[in-house]
Amino acid sequence: MGGDLAPEADAEAYRRRMRRRQEVQRQRVAERDREKGLVLVFTGDGKGKTTAALGLVLRTLGHGEQVAVVQFIKGGWQPGEARALELFGEALHWHALGEGFTWETQDRDRDRALVQQAWQRSLLYLADASRKLVVLDEVNVAMKLGYLDPSEVLAGLQCRPPLTHVALTGRGAPPALLEQADLVTEMKLVRHPFREQGVRAQAGIEY
Repeated sequence: MGGDLAPEADAEAYRRRMRRRQEVQRQRVAERDREKGLVLVFTGDGKGKTTAALGLVLRTLGHGEQVAVVQFIKGGWQPGEARALELFGEALHWHALGEGFTWETQDRDRDRALVQQAWQRSLLYLADASRKLVVLDEVNVAMKLGYLDPSEVLAGLQCRPPLTHVALTGRGAPPALLEQADLVTEMKLVRHPFREQGVRAQAGIEY
């Protein structure tokens, strides 16, 4: 008979635990009633930094808000995301203002000039209250290469409206940015088919 009662007792114990967890979660949510524009950093050696930021883009557009994406360094090709998101029209402004990887361009002065052009465009969007989210893609790399001063970027972030979110992607995010960010995610490289299997970049995966 005891064996017959055990599943019911386990089920009741589970319900009690879940009720307690529900109460704790409700209390936590009730205590956190602030809204603010967030600085979100996606960095690290692993794949997925731009992909994470573009997930935010899609989510924000899905809520009927406007978004701007400014790509630093990148620009030698049109990524699949840009094509797919064209259907959102003027709700999304997308600018690829680089000319590709620095080892392809081999022109430091031009790369630096293009980064400055991208940054000036970024400042316009950061100051625009109609843009709920601004993505600065690969801006961390631009800072790491010395094309953009981190203090200049931090000053620009401070000028945005109170509820504007900004996502900054790329390897080597500077410590000053990490310290000021509200959310930092570091992508860790564990395995990559390009390095280990000689698999080239493929449509839908890398671009």
